[in-house]
Amino acid sequence: MRISARNQISGTIVDVIKGATTSHVRVDIGDGTIITASITNAAVDDLGLKTGGKATVVIKASDVMIAVD
Repeated sequence: MRISARNQISGTIVDVIKGATTSHVRVDIGDGTIITASITNAAVDDLGLKTGGKATVVIKASDVMIAVD
């Protein structure tokens, strides 16, 4: 697979929680650091995502914001 996004992090799926239309997929990227993605249930099924499977997290953000009190 070739993709223009530079932020690609490999990891292991630790959880797939399906809702009515959207799933939360939690990926351990090492040292217990978890990244969570919200994707459609159809995408989970199409990709065959399952706990224990390998996955690459791809991050493509137009905006990054930081706020403080």
